[in-house]
Amino acid sequence: MTSTIDQRIATVSGTTVVLSGNDIDTDRIIPARFLKHLTFDALGEHVFEDDRKQKHANGETHPFDVPERSGANVLLAAKNFGCGSSREHAAQALYRWGVRAVVGESFGEIFRGNCGTIGLPCVTLSGEDAEEARSIALADPEAVADVDLGQGVLRIGGREYAIEIQPSLRDAFLHGTWDTLTELLKSSDQVGTVVAKLPYLNGF
Repeated sequence: MTSTIDQRIATVSGTTVVLSGNDIDTDRIIPARFLKHLTFDALGEHVFEDDRKQKHANGETHPFDVPERSGANVLLAAKNFGCGSSREHAAQALYRWGVRAVVGESFGEIFRGNCGTIGLPCVTLSGEDAEEARSIALADPEAVADVDLGQGVLRIGGREYAIEIQPSLRDAFLHGTWDTLTELLKSSDQVGTVVAKLPYLNGF
């Protein structure tokens, strides 16, 4: 019997970690020296590594090092989050740290796509709503955020805000088709039929 994994993502709920400031690029999310890792497994340990070290050197604490934020899985960001280079490691580093949804005012397009391919929804909301949501989250580390893709809303602190996500990505999350490799394996018979017809794979 062949079992299938339900990969539908309708709602992501959990506590939050907040990153202030616009234009946080992928080089900051995961520094280039960590791109040499053979797997993504350890990237979560090094997410925002240089930013975290700089904060520590200045006697400050980076949001990802605040004990009360440990275990948070909803990241609240600002404008143009994930801009810069196209490295897929940035999305992987956040996911390996524990982030399962990112809420911001806008995103780097390639970063958002890379997040989508690993089941990490990136949703946007208006600047005013984003600022208010971040304020609620900063004031209460235990506040739970619900990113509801089905209803198209973010709920936090008793408030509800309209969110937006690219329709094709929303449908992929809701129907569990965001994992292209899994979808390919589901159609292995059809893939085999196509492969058999390709001359460059069959020696003629």
